[in-house]
Amino acid sequence: MENYKLFEPAKLGDLELKNKIVMAPMTRSRAINNVPNALMAEYYSQRASAGLIITEGTAPSPNGLGYSRIPGCYSKMQMEGWEKTTSAVHKAGGKIFLQLMHTGRISHALNLPEGAQIIAPSAVKASGQMWTDSQQMQDFPIPKSMNDEDLLLTLTEYFASASHAIEAGFDGVELHAANGYLLEQFLSPISNIRTDKYGGSIENRCRFVLEVVNGVVATIGKEKTAVRLSPYGVANDMPPYAEIDKTYTYLSEELNKLGIAYLHLVDHSAMGAPEVPAEIKAIIRTRFKNAIILSGGYDKERAEADIISRKADLIAFGRPFINNPDLVERMKNNLPLSQTLKTDLFYTSDEKGYTDYPNYK
Repeated sequence: MENYKLFEPAKLGDLELKNKIVMAPMTRSRAINNVPNALMAEYYSQRASAGLIITEGTAPSPNGLGYSRIPGCYSKMQMEGWEKTTSAVHKAGGKIFLQLMHTGRISHALNLPEGAQIIAPSAVKASGQMWTDSQQMQDFPIPKSMNDEDLLLTLTEYFASASHAIEAGFDGVELHAANGYLLEQFLSPISNIRTDKYGGSIENRCRFVLEVVNGVVATIGKEKTAVRLSPYGVANDMPPYAEIDKTYTYLSEELNKLGIAYLHLVDHSAMGAPEVPAEIKAIIRTRFKNAIILSGGYDKERAEADIISRKADLIAFGRPFINNPDLVERMKNNLPLSQTLKTDLFYTSDEKGYTDYPNYK
């Protein structure tokens, strides 16, 4: 076994992590009726050798449940469901953050419970389609532009669900401000065409995100709060715009002032998206003083190189964790990684292609 920094312990706020490997958040659609269950607890505990696990995107409210069978963290039943996961992961020696994801306009009425509504910064429809269990692929609808009441309610939902997450045993919360979901919809002048204090200037477009982060910090503490960003990401119809660099420079400076645990930067170029320029990653690295997690198509060697060169403090792996529950042990001991990846079972509802991938024999 080589002496890789990747396998050395790390500190993240008050947390001691056993290595610098993070399991990235991945939607897997196993939460029947949006309630986390024993199958999900098994899945996460199988992967608890990661230094940190970040859960799949989890809705802070019924309005945020855009996809089929994604979990929430706003009801008593959901909190009890998540307790199964946190206790299983902790029992296996792992640490786990809940990712809070409000889908905003990336949603469909057929995926929402009765009484929920599709809301966004502005009534700007995303191009593309999404899966619904009852009618298969459907176009994205035009969302309702959030009024003052919606803004206030959504803020309180974020704060309450962050509090619920800690009560359910999570070590912290990652706020999903990436991949074209609600928080990123506020950041972009293409999805946010508001004329009030939440739209227009860079400061105004960052305002709602910073209000969410501020309130979560006040609720659960800065060392338990983190944010995921995807500058230059194009997921869910987020075209590039002229002020991207300035927007994320300002945002990372403001997040630095709040002293949150980490920023998690997404690069989906390994899956065909445009590469995130090295310059913006470097700018964020200089502006934000706490931990940086980088994710996107990493292997062991590149992860180690980016840790050594201090481009990142922790490296997140996504897909390799799906079919290699023992990914850390395999990388540590130079064992071959499983190449069997059942992509057709990524978003199905049972254990097949989920908890049935074996450890290395």
